[in-house]
Amino acid sequence: MFCTDKPSLAPTGAVAPLRHYRCVAGSGLALLVMLAGCSNSPTSAPASPPAATNAPGPSGSAASGKGGGAPSSSVPAKSGAGGQVLLGPPRTPRSHAELRRQAAQRLVAANPERSYMGTVPEVLLAIPVLEVELNVDGHVRHIKVLRKPGQALDTVQLAMDAVHRAAPFGNVSALPKPWVFSETFLFNDQRKFKPRTLDE
Repeated sequence: MFCTDKPSLAPTGAVAPLRHYRCVAGSGLALLVMLAGCSNSPTSAPASPPAATNAPGPSGSAASGKGGGAPSSSVPAKSGAGGQVLLGPPRTPRSHAELRRQAAQRLVAANPERSYMGTVPEVLLAIPVLEVELNVDGHVRHIKVLRKPGQALDTVQLAMDAVHRAAPFGNVSALPKPWVFSETFLFNDQRKFKPRTLDE
């Protein structure tokens, strides 16, 4: 079974339109069941299921093909006191694109209960956009709101809190100024976000 491409809700203003997201339906299990039913031996054991390629992300939804895998696996993390997630030290970014990508990965790793991976809903609750300015050591210097959503304004603060939990983002002394990156937060109805960077 396949789903057609459907556009996601596009933000207004200076922010670029959101990409189309592909809905992926897992047909591998159905094929496996059909093949198992074709066995001539009634006593043969059922075939072992293949390794899942569309594994559920932190939210339990199937991961999409592009940017759908859980990036948090590339960010060392462990649980601290009170269930707080403690991230490992960030890599030193060699470009602004690498800084933005690492920041998006750390956002998900530092906020496992507040983020989701996999397919982005066709209709989103809110799409705030933040610009994050860093100190030389990668800690947050200032956060500027580039776009406020038309509803669910509390998601702006949720996104800002997520940024602070994910910091620092690596020593940026080798990068040209300004030491900033922007991120678009795709919030679903459960007020969980996915960084748009991970869907590109």
